Amino acid sequence: MAKQKKQYSKRKASQFNWWRTFWQIIVCKIGYYTYLKVVYRLEVHGKENIPKDNKYIVCPNHLSSLDPPMMASVLPRSIAFMAKKELFDIPFLRWWLDWLGAFSVNRESLSPSTIKTAEQIKDSNWVLGIFPQGTRCLPGEIHEINKGFAGLARLTKCNILPVGIVGSHEIKKWPFSGKIIINIGEVIPYDRNTDVVKDKWIQEIQKLTGFKYTASEKKTNGMEEAVK
Repeated sequence: MAKQKKQYSKRKASQFNWWRTFWQIIVCKIGYYTYLKVVYRLEVHGKENIPKDNKYIVCPNHLSSLDPPMMASVLPRSIAFMAKKELFDIPFLRWWLDWLGAFSVNRESLSPSTIKTAEQIKDSNWVLGIFPQGTRCLPGEIHEINKGFAGLARLTKCNILPVGIVGSHEIKKWPFSGKIIINIGEVIPYDRNTDVVKDKWIQEIQKLTGFKYTASEKKTNGMEEAVK
């Protein structure tokens, strides 16, 4: 009998366990945090806005591949980020993401298992992390917003924690040569109207980053359809 392929979109609350928590602490809260402080002179503002419980979704703007581990390095709880399923086709990267608590998502057609995983995270001590832009964008710009994050907030009854990232797109190697600023905004309550939540997130990210939102025509994708 052929061995069943592991589903990286499906997670139970028990899988966000001590081992994955420990691994994220070592890799992100110690390794990445030290690197970011030394090379990028990382600054974090607004920590008083972080809820004490885990009933919120971390929703930053997205500039670079540094953003997910950086978020895990500065926030108090471990974060399970959604990652595009193509990344799980790469052997070593698949193992790395899996142990850091990430789970796969098909951005064209969101599976029920991904939605269930989002609900399971709430039953653990972790929090869910989503980039509403879906992909990395140029600094100074906010566009291509996928309101599926607002739909998942409604389904899981979790609020939104907006986080503004500035400066992570610059590739630096020498100590103190870069500058990254993270601004954590006030919690946005979940709402049955996903457009309301989306608009509030855009307004907050503009304030936190100084970037400008530019509306663009975009077809509704799988995530938005699945959480309607």
